[in-house]
Amino acid sequence: MATDTDASDTSDPGDASGAADASDATDQRPTGLSGRLRTRNTARETAELVGIGLVGLLAAFMLGFILLYWFREFPYVELLYTEFRIAGRLLDGVLGTNVFKHPFMWQSLSTGVLIGIVAPLVGSFLVHRQMALIGETLAHAAFAGVAISLVFNSLTGWDGSILVGALVIGVLGALIVQWLADRTDTYGDVPIAIMLSGSFALGTLLISAGRGQTNFSIESLLYGSIAVVTPDGTRLMGLLSVVVVLAVAVNYKQLLFITFDEQAARVAQLPVDRYNTLLVVMTAVVVVGAMQVLGVILVAAMLVVPVAAASQVARSFRETVYLSILFGQAAVLAGFAVSVSLSLPAGGSIVMAAIGIYLAAIGLSKSSVTAISTH
Repeated sequence: MATDTDASDTSDPGDASGAADASDATDQRPTGLSGRLRTRNTARETAELVGIGLVGLLAAFMLGFILLYWFREFPYVELLYTEFRIAGRLLDGVLGTNVFKHPFMWQSLSTGVLIGIVAPLVGSFLVHRQMALIGETLAHAAFAGVAISLVFNSLTGWDGSILVGALVIGVLGALIVQWLADRTDTYGDVPIAIMLSGSFALGTLLISAGRGQTNFSIESLLYGSIAVVTPDGTRLMGLLSVVVVLAVAVNYKQLLFITFDEQAARVAQLPVDRYNTLLVVMTAVVVVGAMQVLGVILVAAMLVVPVAAASQVARSFRETVYLSILFGQAAVLAGFAVSVSLSLPAGGSIVMAAIGIYLAAIGLSKSSVTAISTH
């Protein structure tokens, strides 16, 4: 009995100690792994926020240039504008370029930087609602608006900006598409297809009828050009960008709810139709501003491609928005660099840069489709 008791007393502490050691080792392994994951996630989130902050500073700088150029006739502003021109020449000297001393290049770059923000921002909602085609449709509607403006200007002698007409017709086209989608029994993409083909047909008819009466390069509008960006167009893009960012910031939660569960939003008595209208109108606004640089044919790409790239690697909708803006901005800057250095169209260069980022994101992601949370 004593032996049994001793054996029992001897084995129990050893077993308890061994079990405790095994338990500690088991607990430490996942804890260490989860700690590394948390550290990695924190570093990733920090990098994304730093990137968004830098993009915000760049956008603020470009908006400052737009205001500076707009009010350059005022005494104190004129002095600042002169200093800005001198800084541009110095930058050209450092980089060995002949770009930054020209105001029209800053206009184009400002427009492009703002496009790289607002297009993916709005596109994030469109892509997740499977409404990617709406951007192409509203681009064609804006093209019809440009054609109407050209004909109107040639008949009346009015020297107004054609982008105003494009904006009016683009917004009207967005409202018509939304009205048709709400009040017809056809599939959701049928009104979009009808508006796409109908508006482009109207634009081509008006352009053909007015051929020879204007010296406007329709090719630049179709394919995008740095030279086609005007001071009025730059100011319009700056104003529209601020409006779109504020509209998304104010209505973000509602737009997010409708994007992922429209039926539940209706049950919750949200004004879904009003928010749908807001989304398509913001899309029209972005399209009109972006068509100066990207052209009618390529403008929809900036609504879709950066978001598609972000969706490959993002784990939440908010991260998709952040990454799509960063990818869009990278595509714009890289596309401008290629366009200026090789004398290639800006629109095609930017879109190809965006597609390159998309392919890289596919290569880096572990699967072709990444499930994301709605946070």
